[in-house]
Amino acid sequence: MAKRHPKIEKAAKHTSKNAPNAASLSTPAWFTNTWLHAWVIFALGFLLYANTFTHDYAQDDAIVITQNMLTTNGLQGIPGILQYDTFYGYFKEEGKATLVAGGRYRPLSLILFAIEYQFFGGNPFVGHLMNALFYGLTGFVLYWLLLQLFRPKQDPTKAYFIAIATSLLFITHPIHTEAVANIKGRDEILALLGSLTALYFSFQAFRAKKNWLNVLAGIIFFLALLSKENAITFVIIAPLTFYFFTKAKTNQILVQTLPFIVAAALFLVLRTSIIGFGGGNSPAELMNNPFLKVEGNHYVSFSTGERFATVLFTLGKYLQLLVFPHPLTHDYYPRQIDIMNFGDWQVLLSLLIYIGLGIYAIAVLHKKNPIAYGILFYLLTLSLVSNIVFPVGTNMAERLLFMPSVGFCIAIAALAYHLTFKKKITSFGQLYPALSVLLVIVLLFSIKTIARNPAWRDNFTLFTTDIQTSSNSAKLRNALGSELVTRSVDEKNEQQRSKMLNEAAGHLLEAIRIHPYYANAYLYLGICYRFLGQYDQAIVYGQKAMDLDPEKATNELANTYFEAGRYYAQEKQEWQTAIGYLENAQQLRPNDFGTIQGLGVAYGNAGNLTKAIEFFTKAVALNPNDADALFNLGSAYYNAGQQEKGNEYFQKAMAIEPGIMQRRQGQ
Repeated sequence: MAKRHPKIEKAAKHTSKNAPNAASLSTPAWFTNTWLHAWVIFALGFLLYANTFTHDYAQDDAIVITQNMLTTNGLQGIPGILQYDTFYGYFKEEGKATLVAGGRYRPLSLILFAIEYQFFGGNPFVGHLMNALFYGLTGFVLYWLLLQLFRPKQDPTKAYFIAIATSLLFITHPIHTEAVANIKGRDEILALLGSLTALYFSFQAFRAKKNWLNVLAGIIFFLALLSKENAITFVIIAPLTFYFFTKAKTNQILVQTLPFIVAAALFLVLRTSIIGFGGGNSPAELMNNPFLKVEGNHYVSFSTGERFATVLFTLGKYLQLLVFPHPLTHDYYPRQIDIMNFGDWQVLLSLLIYIGLGIYAIAVLHKKNPIAYGILFYLLTLSLVSNIVFPVGTNMAERLLFMPSVGFCIAIAALAYHLTFKKKITSFGQLYPALSVLLVIVLLFSIKTIARNPAWRDNFTLFTTDIQTSSNSAKLRNALGSELVTRSVDEKNEQQRSKMLNEAAGHLLEAIRIHPYYANAYLYLGICYRFLGQYDQAIVYGQKAMDLDPEKATNELANTYFEAGRYYAQEKQEWQTAIGYLENAQQLRPNDFGTIQGLGVAYGNAGNLTKAIEFFTKAVALNPNDADALFNLGSAYYNAGQQEKGNEYFQKAMAIEPGIMQRRQGQ
């Protein structure tokens, strides 16, 4: 019998004591069946979102799909998608990317939306189906990556448990509903999927000594960056992962990180060439910059203390949602997250927790503790969306936890394994309590995910659901109010319509209370009161909207003046009042045919035939083939004693509409 080397003998004893193989623990076959695990994780991720397949578009889908001129142009829109910032196709002009802090260049998801639009039209089923598939694939890749990291050959029980637990926690976590149930969230999914896949191939290249896999890793990582910018954190995550899970030397780690660095550099050059270096400063508008408050009669920035206290509060809220994901909402805009300060216990608790996490991770860094790795993964990927490095345009959002949640799940799975096997491993049965707890959590997470998905059916469902949680959000109050106003147009029941409009007014008034300079809320409040026939109120709010955003509000205020003028003319026969409103409408829209016609009618009925002829003449000039305009001008001349002139226009009107005389006499 060959003599065993002392070092090998020592290593074998160490392995036997601390990490027995699967057979020595009488491990069930399912526990080591990697393909079973991978396909179950994929199927679970896909099926959890099957109840979204019949959903409509919702929330920001309008920006990237339904109202984006590049996406809806199908394959022909792809060059434009690559050439401009992400919001260009929605705003339809350059420069408006600066309306949202940080800038956006995320062409990959838009390209996929354009392809889907080309072949399937505006069918949301396809978008929801693809999101579920990509999400399931993300869990699939995460599982295989974790096996690469923890290596079952070295410690099978630990490797399989952490890979299974992490993947199941991730794939069922309800915090992901915003990213998956909302089609627009595909940018989050693709960014993480690409980053994890790139890291997987990087490890494959390292272990199998196949450099071409490094090239593949770099290409895939570049695609991840084209999905969303926060993938760039993997430039640090990659070397950190090699440090924790290999014995690679510094130069080897650098070689493996190089494809990530090159891809990131190319992306930054491309992004800068499209949207500039900074991508826009923080705008002075509360809905795009939550760190503003009212002082005097205008907005000013938070103090440094208020800003960091508010950020710390949201960081604590993120941890709470990862541990206990209830209640969920798509909206954390001002002032759902209020102005915080360091006298608040929640801020101090969050600060202490994060300090503790950071100290622990650094203290055990040299031990290559997987719990520390999970913590660092979470902190690093959260950093870019935390409002610490740069503003992201909102206080927080559940979709922003999509990538960091991987680190959280790794840390929890590793902690569960550590607590389970503090003592010597003697049997697989020691793992049953941990597996049972995992099963309960996965079941609860799955139920919560399935229950949360229906909220994303459409905008109205989403807004009416989440207003119960985000009642102090100006953005959501405005969104629900404006949605009710829009829906009231198609409501045939007058009583129900009035009820909808009054409810809308309540939400819009709340939006204004929270955000006193909210142009869109004033705009829709003006429209709401116009629909209710409360014209003086409509004008007050319409004028306020004009002061804040004349580009959007001018036409709606003109509509209000016109509707008021028509009401006082047709219903009240108060001609001078009608003239006053119509003249205001004309000032806003000097060449509006309907307004000019209305002024002619009002002046004619008020007895001012000279003015009536003046306005009917303008109407005919604007629309010379309109039979009614010609007939009105003929009537004005006829009543003014110019019968010949009047008959001339009567003849022109009858040439266009032979029966106009009978129709007008019958009115």
